[in-house]
Amino acid sequence: MTLSLTEYVGIARKYRQSAPVNVVRLAKEIGLAVYVTGDWPDTISGMIRKDRKKGGKSGYAVTVNDKHCEARRRFTIAHEIGHFVLHPDLIGDRLGDDILYRSHLPDIRETEANRFAANLLIPTELIEKAAEAGVHTIPDFARIFEVSPSTMSVRLGVPFEIREPADGEAGERRLDTGPDDPADSAPEMALHRPGSAQETRRRNARPL
Repeated sequence: MTLSLTEYVGIARKYRQSAPVNVVRLAKEIGLAVYVTGDWPDTISGMIRKDRKKGGKSGYAVTVNDKHCEARRRFTIAHEIGHFVLHPDLIGDRLGDDILYRSHLPDIRETEANRFAANLLIPTELIEKAAEAGVHTIPDFARIFEVSPSTMSVRLGVPFEIREPADGEAGERRLDTGPDDPADSAPEMALHRPGSAQETRRRNARPL
């Protein structure tokens, strides 16, 4: 079972009323089973696959790396929801083709899923509400939305870096210039897909 964008918007609306967005509950409501595994190396963030036994009511399952921090896992789940909604035709169901691998996708598909994830986790209305309440720095916004500072920076379109502070200085600063398309450059937005060796370990994943 796949989900149209219109159907998704209707379901997602209620989860986007307050921050942080409960991305696991949203995933389950749209029919995705969500698992975490500690068996993957740090270079693998997550995957989505068709799984008739372990998939949710849609028949699809998302797995994320338990070694990653909560903010990164949340973004990975949102990214995979993006593929489920936007690119269901790219998720195969054969034994050798049952995972959506980043290396097999055009860059535009990954960029679309990244933007989808950022918009899901950080709704514009909630950004405005937080700003009206006096939130002004990227780290503070990131804490409210439970995302990384770099993801928050990309979403706001405000270049940002974290550096070691000198005496009496804050530990972060804004940069004067940034990339033309920030969504293409955030490091943790580039998800790595497991190869066949890592895929055999998915049996050890546990549900969220």
